[in-house]
Amino acid sequence: MSAARGIRDPRIWLGLALTLVAGWFALRDVDLRAVWEEFRRADWRVLLGVSIPAYLAAVYLRALRWRHLTDAIQPIPRVALFRAVAVGFMANNLFPLRMGEVIRVWYLARETGAPVAAVLGTVVLERVIDALCVIGMALGVIHFWGGETGTWQRGITWLVPLALLPVVMLGLLRAAPEQTLGLAARALRPAPDRVSTWLLRQLRVFAAGLGALRGGAHWGWVALHSLAIWGVASTLPFLAAFWALDMDFGGPARTLAAGWMTLAAVGIAVALPSAPGFFGLYHSACRLVLERFGASAESSVAIGTLCHAVFWLTLSTLGVLVLRFRQTRLGDLRRPD
Repeated sequence: MSAARGIRDPRIWLGLALTLVAGWFALRDVDLRAVWEEFRRADWRVLLGVSIPAYLAAVYLRALRWRHLTDAIQPIPRVALFRAVAVGFMANNLFPLRMGEVIRVWYLARETGAPVAAVLGTVVLERVIDALCVIGMALGVIHFWGGETGTWQRGITWLVPLALLPVVMLGLLRAAPEQTLGLAARALRPAPDRVSTWLLRQLRVFAAGLGALRGGAHWGWVALHSLAIWGVASTLPFLAAFWALDMDFGGPARTLAAGWMTLAAVGIAVALPSAPGFFGLYHSACRLVLERFGASAESSVAIGTLCHAVFWLTLSTLGVLVLRFRQTRLGDLRRPD
């Protein structure tokens, strides 16, 4: 994306607006001196010693899961998938519009020769799986700890049909691709030709990657890796921040619930358009959840800031190291072939 086109893209301006609004919400009525005191008393050994290995493990687990989705296209080494995931995370931290998802597809295709369209279909499938995991975690916390989360129950419940709609579409594309594309073409007849042509092309791209929708052991491993990614590796950094600040939410079970619900809220927030790096949205999601679990606004903002800083620095550094090792320039990522 060129700089001129980027400036004209309304999605970028929408992302900046949402980032500013989220940042205002996160910092509203917050005593910044108290937040600084939270930083000063944090046990950085706990924070970094748990969070950095957890983030690296999450990248590796995502590579393992992606392997089970790309095997139907062609066998791809785990190390190549790991590098692509790392570069994708780094790109999301540096570029707008979640460009990292497209960049990691291009990066993997360039490195392995895999067809871009098919790989992109597996990434779409990954995003659907992640959305179901996030909503499932939130519903689980609401079910067992409704007292802290009752005000969100209606909103989360409304997200369930939105998450299931892509599942239904992907299932139809996998089971009967031509018939589904035909139905889509008829439904898009009232739309302008340019719009309908683009949408149908995207559907064909997704369908090309759905050979990964196979049953048996592949789906078992995908489910196991998804559980490890969301239930363990991605939750540990939030728990590490709680431990680093000596936060007590009322026992281990309730602390784990706070970690899961915070992760679910962050997962939903960062899916929205935003400035690069998810600034603002990440912090406001943490405050929204943790205040419901009894944390002060200052502690909630401190936890969000600590988690986000370690996340951003760890994954950006990992991506830069991969590019340096593979002798790829950062500017090349914005000009995929």
